[in-house]
Order: sequence, then structure tokens, then C-alpha cells
Amino acid sequence: MAAATVCDLEAPDAASAGPGCARAWIDRNLRMNDILTVGTHNSYKLAISEPIMEQIRRSAPDRWFHLDYAHRPLAEQLDDGARNLELDVVHDPEGGRFARPAGMINTGQPIDPAYIAAMSKPGFKVLHMQDIDFRSSCLTFVDGLASIQAWSAAHPGHTPILITMNTNDGRSRTRGGVDALPFDTAAYDALDAEVRSVFPERQLITPDQVRGPCATLREAVLTRGWPTLGEARGKVFFALDEQGRHREAYRGGRQTLEGRIYFVDAEDGAPDQAYMTMNELADGPRIAAAVDAGFIVRTRADAETLEARANDTRRRDAQLASGAQYVSTDYRRPDLRLSDYQVRLPGDAIAVANPRRRPERCCGIPIEP
Repeated sequence: MAAATVCDLEAPDAASAGPGCARAWIDRNLRMNDILTVGTHNSYKLAISEPIMEQIRRSAPDRWFHLDYAHRPLAEQLDDGARNLELDVVHDPEGGRFARPAGMINTGQPIDPAYIAAMSKPGFKVLHMQDIDFRSSCLTFVDGLASIQAWSAAHPGHTPILITMNTNDGRSRTRGGVDALPFDTAAYDALDAEVRSVFPERQLITPDQVRGPCATLREAVLTRGWPTLGEARGKVFFALDEQGRHREAYRGGRQTLEGRIYFVDAEDGAPDQAYMTMNELADGPRIAAAVDAGFIVRTRADAETLEARANDTRRRDAQLASGAQYVSTDYRRPDLRLSDYQVRLPGDAIAVANPRRRPERCCGIPIEP
């Protein structure tokens, strides 16, 4: 990565900035939106089996490679420094709906009885596309949450972890597949309940906590600000990466996410505006304006394996310099089948002071070495 993307510093360290940037000062004076860190996209995803991938190649010869990536287990990614994870879920209140993927049946592959047993439990399941891209390092949402919660509890000084989510209720894309169930407000109530079943309040940053005495979440972010970094260490927060009917169903008539776990990708000016997803390279000016105002932004350094296949770092470098606090990638470690493309901070820092939020002091200094 070009050093100029993070404050023109090459592998900065706190000592180089003097005693004013010691951990105690940072934790008192920086807020959780004053950071820059790198996480992963579709963090649960395992490689598609070769027989199913061959079918995808035949049916989508110009797009199959978009799905040709995978990640390590969640705890290993956290060990490696990822501070944004993505868990996509499908609704399965009775259990078993996704236990026998059509892709396996259509290609004559046996289905592991342990997989069937896990997927037969009632509750949300973690997968990318039912029937074809369903392999996951955490089959159930609760299991994925438990892995993150245990890691977080064992590392209480970590930078706040952002968990982003898509909620899939689309149709199956293969013969004999099963359509996902719709996400209505009741489904989202159950989603919140599963989070609370795993995470104690002390490990969460919620809209209610950020809002405090303010009338709206937006007002709180723009005036009081987010919790300090010291208050946010060792905690996680959740963002629903959805708009339209999904966002409205999650709100469930709430004006400012009262009682909810997730922040939402709110429209400009909405009472619950605090977090925003802006993934495209063209979003640079909007990202900068949102970050300057005080919002937290998640963006992507790459997509659909394209940057890795071309070893093209332009989008990566631009998004790391954009001000977005959380930059997501499929390549925190390179896939050497493709290139040596990867997305990491200088000096292998896990999180640094944000280049746009803190240019005057401590910019680029490791917040979590």
C-alpha cells in the first residue's frame, strides 16, 4: 500500500508522535469514529465445492469467478486483525429449511449428517446464497456470534468490532432449490433476540446507548458524538446493511431505533442516521462529507475478486484514504492463485487514528498495534 494513503507515514508508531499520543490520551480524547481499520466481506464464506462451481461456470461463464473466494474461521480473522466482520443470514424459525442444499443433490454429492443436524435447529442460518453458495464457517447465527463473543471477552482492549449484515429473503437460483423466508418486523425482533442471547449488554454498543438523552440518534452523533475509544474498547456493534422494505421492517415504526440492536444504513437526514454503507469508488466525496459530519462509514476496497485478479490497488488506496472508518476486503491475506493483492494498514497495525478525522494529532498512529 502506498504510504501516502495513511497520513504520509510509513509504519507509524506512537513513540514518533511524542507522549501526547499515549494510549491513555487516545482513549480519553478519540472517539470510536476517529479510527481506521480493515475488516472482511462475507466473513463466514467457505469455498464452493468444485462440482457446484463447475455448474456455475457453465451457467454463468462471465461471472462465476465473482464467487471464487473464501475466508478463514471468524476467530482466526480476529486474531489476524479484522475489526469488521460480515454475517449474512436467512430466516429459519422452524429449522431444516436449508439443511439439504439443492446444489449438493443436483451434483450427486453426499450431505454431511453433522451439517444436516446443525441446519435443522430452529433459528437464523449464516450463508451467502442458499443451495449453491451455502458453505459457512459458522452454520448458525448463534454459533457465529458465540465465536465473536468469546474472542472479544478474551481480548478486552480490542478496537470496537463492527458486524455488518445482509438479511437474505431471495429466491433460490438453482433447480429444486428452496426460497428464503421474508424478513418482516417479527423476524427482525427474533434477530435482535438472538444477539441478546449471546452478547451481554456490557459488550454491546447500541443505538440507545449512543442516543443517550438526545431526542434522536442523528442529533446525538452530530452533537454529543460517539462513545470515546476508551469506552468502546472490548465491545461490538451491529449494522443492518439494508434499505427499502427491509430497513422499514427493522425500524418497525420506531423513529430512532429505540430498543434495537442494529444501526441502519439510514437515508440522509433521518432521525436514526448514524451509520452509512458506501461501497463504490465514486462515493469518495459523500464518504468524506459523512465522516466530517460525525457518521461512521463502512466501504469496500474490492469486490467480486476483480481487484485481486488484476492486482489493481487503486480502489483500495482511495478507500483507505477516504475517511471511512471500516474498510472491508476479501483479501486481508492474498490469494496467491490470483496475485499478491491484499489490504492491510502500514506496519501491520490493526487500527490507526483516522487520516480524515485526526489529521492534526496522532494521525496514523496505531490505536491497536
